[in-house]
Amino acid sequence: LIHTLSLHDALPIYIMITSKQRSYLRTFGNKLQPLFQLGKAGVEQNFLKQVEEALEAREIIKIKVLNNSGITAREASDIICESIGAEAVQSIGSKCVLYKRSIKKPIIELP
Repeated sequence: LIHTLSLHDALPIYIMITSKQRSYLRTFGNKLQPLFQLGKAGVEQNFLKQVEEALEAREIIKIKVLNNSGITAREASDIICESIGAEAVQSIGSKCVLYKRSIKKPIIELP
């Protein structure tokens, strides 16, 4: 999801990426090592802040969800994306890949 502001009401508007763009982003995600591990503490505000900062710097990250977290990688991905306005690229097994276009320095050019 790309977060932009509406000129009329200043409420956030989310633009979904297409399946072609998601497929393109998967090629980046396959090469990544997990940057974060989500454990028994779950998805907390501090964790979300760190993920958001990492996405601003890198645009695409991989997260490993540990068994003791009590949620699946897909559930974690959904919670994180909804909380910070990111886009779920892929969830396989215990790992999920997230994307959010950088506001300051966009790196990845989507097709």
